[in-house]
Amino acid sequence: MQKQVAKPVLMPAVQRVTVSGTPKTRRWSAEEFYRLLDEGYFLGQRVELLEGEIIEMAAQKNWHAIGIGLGDQALRKAFGPQYWVRVQMSLDLTPNSVLDPDLAVIAGTIRQNATVTNPKNALLVMEVAVTTLRYDRLWKGSLYARVGIEDYWILNVKDRQLEVYRKPVPDAKARYGYAYDDVMYLDEKKWITPLAKPKAKIRVADMSP
Repeated sequence: MQKQVAKPVLMPAVQRVTVSGTPKTRRWSAEEFYRLLDEGYFLGQRVELLEGEIIEMAAQKNWHAIGIGLGDQALRKAFGPQYWVRVQMSLDLTPNSVLDPDLAVIAGTIRQNATVTNPKNALLVMEVAVTTLRYDRLWKGSLYARVGIEDYWILNVKDRQLEVYRKPVPDAKARYGYAYDDVMYLDEKKWITPLAKPKAKIRVADMSP
């Protein structure tokens, strides 16, 4: 019997592609991001989409969780039942951004906001910063200003103060082309009134862990 000789395996030809200029990072749309979530990607991970970039969030420490809980209580008391205080729920801010702010106040009750899509804006957004202060200030802050969030708060746990950002304005130096023109740093002895609820007052100490 004639010995059979194995035929060589032919590999597909590799086409050489010359890339001119700087290679571009692959950016994701909100639609693609939701599809990835639906297909089971990022299980067990906390991620959000910021202008096409998928950002993995750090695990929450207890001070962060306490700040969210206290902030939730304070905002619910200040705004009342006709507003929805969303806790770490998504906002569809742009076609390429799906952010999960720690707290966001939406006009209307939960039932009045019963829609398929997430809210596209908020009356007030608050982030609780333990290890993410720079990200909350420069990245998220610039995008919140760009989409017209009028009242943006950062509960700065380390420095035990509330940072209040208002009056969004164009700023070429900001990450996404917008920043806040009015910034206040309030210690725990101070009180703050939400722009959307001018008769309400919240003591900073009531939100501080």
